[in-house]
This record gives sequence, structure tokens and C-alpha cells, in this order.
Amino acid sequence: MQAEDARYLKKKVKVGSLDVHPTEKALVVNYELEATILGQLGDAMLGDKKECQKIIRLKSLDSNTDVAVLAREVVDKCKLIHPSKLGEVQHLISYLLSRKECSKDGQVSLNHPDPGEPKEQANLNELDSYMEMLYEDMPDKVRGASFILQLARNPDYLEELCQNETVLGALARVLREDWKKSLDLSYNIVYIFFCFSVFSNFHSVISHFKIGSLCMDIIDGELQRTDQYREQLTKRKKGGELGADPAKLQQDYERNLKKYQAVIEKQDQVLRVCTYLLLNIAEDVRVEEKMRRKNIVGLLVRMQERESPDLLLLVVSFLKKLSCYMENKDDMADLNIVEKVSRLVSTDNSDLLNVTIRLLLNLSFDSGLRAKMIKVGLLPKLVSLMSEERHQQAVLAVLYHLSVDDKCKSMFTYTDCIPTVMKLVLNSPEPMVPLELMALAVNLAANKRNAQLICEGAGLKLLMKRVLKYRDPLLTKMIRNIAQHEGPTRVLFTEFVGDLCEVVSGGESDEFVLECVGVLGNLSLPDLDYCQLLTKHNLIDWIKDSLQPDAVEDDLALEVVVLLGTVAGDQAAAQLIVNTGILHSLVNLLNAKQEDDEMVLQIVYVFYQLTRHEATRPQVISTTEVPAYLIDLMHDKNTEIRRVCDTTLDIISENDNEWAVRIQCHKFRWYNSQWLDMVEEAENIDTMGGEEMAGGEGLGHSFLHHSDVLDHQGLYSDGLSSPESEEYPGINGHSETSRPSSNYTNRVLAAAMSAALPDIVLKRAVSWLKRFSADLEQFADELLKKAGV
Repeated sequence: MQAEDARYLKKKVKVGSLDVHPTEKALVVNYELEATILGQLGDAMLGDKKECQKIIRLKSLDSNTDVAVLAREVVDKCKLIHPSKLGEVQHLISYLLSRKECSKDGQVSLNHPDPGEPKEQANLNELDSYMEMLYEDMPDKVRGASFILQLARNPDYLEELCQNETVLGALARVLREDWKKSLDLSYNIVYIFFCFSVFSNFHSVISHFKIGSLCMDIIDGELQRTDQYREQLTKRKKGGELGADPAKLQQDYERNLKKYQAVIEKQDQVLRVCTYLLLNIAEDVRVEEKMRRKNIVGLLVRMQERESPDLLLLVVSFLKKLSCYMENKDDMADLNIVEKVSRLVSTDNSDLLNVTIRLLLNLSFDSGLRAKMIKVGLLPKLVSLMSEERHQQAVLAVLYHLSVDDKCKSMFTYTDCIPTVMKLVLNSPEPMVPLELMALAVNLAANKRNAQLICEGAGLKLLMKRVLKYRDPLLTKMIRNIAQHEGPTRVLFTEFVGDLCEVVSGGESDEFVLECVGVLGNLSLPDLDYCQLLTKHNLIDWIKDSLQPDAVEDDLALEVVVLLGTVAGDQAAAQLIVNTGILHSLVNLLNAKQEDDEMVLQIVYVFYQLTRHEATRPQVISTTEVPAYLIDLMHDKNTEIRRVCDTTLDIISENDNEWAVRIQCHKFRWYNSQWLDMVEEAENIDTMGGEEMAGGEGLGHSFLHHSDVLDHQGLYSDGLSSPESEEYPGINGHSETSRPSSNYTNRVLAAAMSAALPDIVLKRAVSWLKRFSADLEQFADELLKKAGV
């Protein structure tokens, strides 16, 4: 469009809704302005629309105002309001008259009057004159900043103030230069920038003028000033000059104390608005990281010593936000955060208490900080808050974390935690008890003394009644933990065994059934007739089906194996297990799950239980796969698996001579595997070397080739006994630290030395034999003892 073509500008106004101003005594008229540029011929060349507002301030509105007259005056003077809307205007004015005063920022209120706030109403048109006041003396600076603060607290003016970089630059400069001179000035200017920090799109203003860094400097400076004031006040309290009148000293101290308290009150306001501003801009992780490098955690922890609830609420909220990151949490731990925050748990301020508990929840993920919480006595304080609905969820979560440590579980015994937990569990209106509550209950039940307290009276009976009614798996897990403790608590389960078996045999395989099987697996009761239970509730078929590979979830299969290990402790039940073919199912499951250490361990334990009974031992041994698997697992990486295998194989060796020889042979091969590998290597060298060997003779005619070391008659016959020429240490003049070689070792050494071996092989053989001679002697002694020689 060319400028000379434009001839006319046409404006069209479309009136929208009427409303009241959110913070001021004013009406807001919303309207749409449409502007169109017309050409010479009246055709539209360019057009645009804009949403606008007109604010009608009712300065004279008070309790004595005639609402009807004022409404008529507004309609007559404002051309945007049609006379037909007189009734609506009157209604809105009546609402303004009855509405309570609210904060001018429209979002948050710091609930403090502006220090030095003038009685006059600020006007945006006078902004330049307010800025000029910032270059005058201190009272004028405070007054000018207060006028600008009035404008900044109105969100409608923030956009225009943001664009006036001259004013914002002047405010930042005055704050940087004069914050130490006046708390009122600091408060007003920081509050202005705080109004910008409420909205994320204005954070660039704060970043541009480096207000965040300046606020941290102000906080640090004011905290240092407080320490100085406190030190001076302490000196005055102890007494001034010698010989001074005590009455005058007391008066002087009280006067200075009042001044100190007044300064502290103003400082709290400044610290609060600075902290709030930093909290708002910390929503950007990069800004938060910069604060951390400037020790924001240290400043916040120091401010915890203040007494203002409003300031403490902000400080603890900020700490809670920062504690989500490990680096900040570690900094807090170094500054003894738990000791300093523990006093706030006793506060009467509900908001402060709630955010304090949530801070403790974040900190309780650290085991060291959990120990400090116990040390400073937070456990009984937290337990006392369990019944308060507002704090209950957070308190239960903290207590759950504390209950994770075994040392802490026993400390719950000396509080009212267990009765409270039982009350909350049994009175829970929902079928499923809240997760945090059940997590705590499950952990507490893992301690024997706590389990006894839970079962006192009709505790266990009430829990079982609720479990069978609602089929709650977490509550069943709690009961399962109770059942693992030997003693009187386990005996109480006798009357519920039938109910649990009914649940298990029902055919379902959900999590509730899994936990019921776990409870039964923990009930090792000497007076319980397991054989009758298995037959009465038809559990044998269910167990066989569950042991089929991949028939059920691995967790359920594992619990079934654990149950078999418990049941197999009874001889009659063990006989039933063997006769019904469950033993073969266990072997198949072991073959399928051999990579699962927990499954392997529990299956091997069942084998151990079955070999303990004379009635079932022959059938276990005759099932060749069982001893063979045990021999293979004898050298497993898992210590517990090796231990159970060794014990079971010892039982088998004592009752079957054939398997005893095979087990001993395997142990010897494993124990001397390196020597045997060396022998095989020498044989391979002989085969490959042929006539190139020394003397032209290969190892094929040597002693090592014709006689198998493991089949040597000295190992498994009377020839294994010690020769008469060599006695054991300490008997025939030998010292205990110089154990002589065995006859077998000497003969092998002699054969090796006399054989036609290459020098390199001979040297290696001698080296290995010397290294393992002591081990061979020890193994020979063990064989002598077993042979009764």
C-alpha cells in the first residue's frame, strides 16, 4: 500500500462485557476496536482488530455512597456503556462496595504494608517524576520507590513498566548502591521486582538486571547484621562499664532490645520478599544451579533460625524444592539440616508443619539423615501426627522410610505407632488400605517384638478377618511377615491354616493367593498335620500343576517350592511328596530355572529335607538326577547353595557307598583341577612331540600315561595309610609349621622325575607339585579318616 493512496481511517467499536477490577475499586469495560484504512474510492486497503479495556476507577466509593446515583453518573459519562446496562452497572458497584479488600498484585500477597507507603494514589502518568525521586535524599528515594511499587502491584501495569528500561535500570542501580542504608528502600525495590517474578514471561527482566544475585547478597548481609546486633545485645545484657548503675544498665538493655526487635521485624520482611523472588525465578533449573554455586542452601539454612512463621514457610518450601537434587541434599546434610528443622515439627502453624514434614520426607531417602532423625528424637513427634488427616500421608511416608532400617524397627515398639497403625488399618473405609500405611505396617511386622504387639488381644484375628473379606495382598504380606517369627505368634496361626488352604486351592493365581502361599510357607509348626492338609484340601494336584515350567508366574512357583520345603519337614508329608511324583517335577523345574539362584536354593533345600527322613532318603538317592544335580551345584557361586548342597551330599555319602566314592572323586578333581590340567597338558605335548622328545621316547610309555592319578590304589585302599617312615607333625620331631610330604606325593614326584619328560614340562611339573603338595596331603588325611584307617 502506498501512503498517498490512503485517504480515510475508519474506526469501529464493539462493546463487550462489563466486570469489576480484581484488586481495585473500579469497573472494567471490555471492547473490541477495529480500524480500517480506506482508499480513494472508499475500498478497504488495510484493517486490524484489537482487544481493549477501559478502567473506570470509583475513587469516591465508600459506605456512604448512593449506588444508584453513582451508577447513573458512570453510564452518562462513559460512552462505551449503553443506558440499557444501568442495572448491571448498579449491581457491579454494589459488589465492589461489599467486597473485602484484597492484595493489589492480583496473585500473591505478602501480607505486609509497604514501608513508607504514601497516602496518595500512584498515577502511571507520573512515573517519570517518581523516577526522579530516586536521585534525591533517602526519604525521597523511599517515597519514590513506594509510588512505583503501587503501580507494580497492579498486573495491568507490569507490561508498560517492563518496557520502561530507564526506570527499571534506575531501581536496580539504587538497590545495588543503597540497600545497606535503608531496609525500607530495600523492601520496596525488591518487592517491585518480586511483582515481575510472579509471571514467568517477566523473568528476563530480573535476569537482565541481575536482581537474583543482588537478593542473595542482601540476604547474606542482613544475616551478618543480625549476628552483630545479637552480639552487641548480649554484651549489654552481661553488663557494661564496671561500677555502672544496674538500673541504668537494665534500662539501656531494654531500650536496645526494643530497637533490635524492630530491626528484626523489618529484616524479616526484606528477607521474605528476597526469598520469595528467588523461589519464583528458581523454576528455571539453570538459574537454580547458579544459586547453588552461590551457596543458596547455606543462606536458607541460616534463615531457619528466624522466628517469623511467614519467612520460615518460604525458607522451608525453598529447601524442599532444592532437596530433590542429591548435591543440594548433601549440602544440607553438611549443615546439620535435620537438627535445625526438627524444632519446626512442634509448630502450631499448620502450613509450616506440612511443608516441614515434606522436607523431611525428601531428606529421609538418605540413610545417614534417617539416623539423625532418630537421634534428635523426631520419631515420637512424627508418630503423634499420624492421626491428623492433613499431614497423615506425608508422615506415614517418612515413618516408612525410617522403618526400612532394621535398627530403627525396634524403636517403634516404644511409641504409640503400632496401636495407631492397627486402628487405621482396621478402620479403613476402603477395601484396600492406603499404600503408605500398609508399607509401614509391612515393615513393622518384620520385627519380632512389633509382631507380638500387633497380635496382642484379638489383633491377628481381626487382621485375618479383614484379609479373607477384602483379599488385600498388602495386608496379607503384613501377616506373612508376622508368620515368619518363631514363638507364640506363629502358634496363633494354627486356627487359620484351613482358611488359607481353601484360598490357595481355589484355582486362582493372583497376588493375594501368592501371599497366602507365602504365609503357609512360613508356618513351620511341629503339631500341624501337613499330610492331612495336603489331602483334605487337594493341594497335591495344585502343587504339581504349579511346578510345571512356565505354568504359573515365577514368583508363585517359588512360593510353592518354599511351601514344599516347609511341608517336607514332616516325615508323613515328605513320603506323600515322593509317592505322588512331585520329586520329578522338582527336578524338571530345577533344570528349567537353573539360572535363578533363589529358585535353585529352595529346590535344593527340599532335597535336603527329603534326605533327612529314612523313609524317603532311598527314593531320593535312587533318583539319579538329584545327586547328580547336587554334585554339579556343589561349586556354585552362591554361598548358600553350596552350603545346602554340601550338607545334603554328606547325608547321601553316609548312606550310600557308591555315591560316596563318586562324590569324593568329584571333590578331588575339583580340588586339584590345576594339577590335573597340567598333567593333561603334558600328555598333549607328548602326543604332539613324538620322537623329538628327549631320549626319543614319548609320554605314551610313561608312568603318567599308564596309571590314572585318580584311580591310584593309594587313594581308595589301605595303601592310602601313612608310611611308617613318616609321622605327622609334632609326633616324630617335625615342627607344626613344616609339614612333610605324603607318600603319595613323593611317589608321584619320583615318577615325574624318572619319566622321559622334556625339561620345560619337568620344571613346570615340579613347580606345580611343590605348590600343591600341602593341599594333597590334607586331602589324603581326610580320606584316611573317612576310611577309618
